Amino acid sequence: MSSKTFDTTSFRKALGNFATGVTIITARAEDGSLAGVTANSFSSVSLEPPLVLWSLDRSSPSLTTMEKASHFCVNVLSEHQEDLCMRFAKSSDDKFIGIDYEEALGGAPIFEGCLALFECRNIIHHDGGDHVIIVGEVERFKVYEGKPLIFFRGQIGDLNSK
Repeated sequence: MSSKTFDTTSFRKALGNFATGVTIITARAEDGSLAGVTANSFSSVSLEPPLVLWSLDRSSPSLTTMEKASHFCVNVLSEHQEDLCMRFAKSSDDKFIGIDYEEALGGAPIFEGCLALFECRNIIHHDGGDHVIIVGEVERFKVYEGKPLIFFRGQIGDLNSK
């Protein structure tokens, strides 16, 4: 199908019918600078070895840090973290100002109140068109109780709001 006949707006709308959880992926660069982005592209790849993936737009200001960091952390958001989600969904000079966090492997920030945390060694990057697919090997993880924050039809919310 040629790009002239392919309706990317309708395609994106159709993809929005797949409800996903919401994450914030974080990393620390060698110079100590922090990066964090909201992502719903998170997925498991393999149990043996434990691999996960996510993707990031090539135009993201966080791409260089995410690609070069030794580790990244996947913070799986709970229904009470919509404000945090929106903060990291926007471009900003320092998204971490005034935010409490602890450090995971490689210095990647982790947030309290998440449903799960996956601390990953940054191992493989693949071309994914206008995105880079980033694969990590899970070295540590934690699981907590609660309900998820979800993304559905272009909207963020909890299970009750959808």
